[in-house]
Amino acid sequence: MQEPSRHYVGLAARARVSRGFTLLELLVVMVIIGLLAGLVAPRYFEQVGKSNVKIARAQIVSLGQALDQYRLDVGVYPTTEEGLEALVVKPQNATRWGGPYLQKAVPVDPWDRPYQYRSPGDHGDYDLYSLGKDGRGDGSGENVTISSW
Repeated sequence: MQEPSRHYVGLAARARVSRGFTLLELLVVMVIIGLLAGLVAPRYFEQVGKSNVKIARAQIVSLGQALDQYRLDVGVYPTTEEGLEALVVKPQNATRWGGPYLQKAVPVDPWDRPYQYRSPGDHGDYDLYSLGKDGRGDGSGENVTISSW
């Protein structure tokens, strides 16, 4: 039998030594991933917040179009008491109701709260708005009031 060459023995020894990662290597990788997440995550969530505001604006425009169609059919906007549900379910006093004016149920805002509706409104025939993420509407970014006016 032949003896294994030195080159072969060196490769086998190195293979045994480098079978796994050391704890230090794993910790370095974890720190790098943590730093990257710390840099990327805030920017990602900022974009999500901007998209929620855009969704709310688009839904308010869509609800406004449905309200306008309701007014064309019935002659007046739904009262505050009738609310946006009048776009889906015929109110008792709406004789010329031609709805439903929405394909599905009345949507909630992107933060799972109902849209605020008031008719007559302070800013026009009706006020339709969302108070944003915090529910107060007095901030900026996602916490701003998104309205029909």
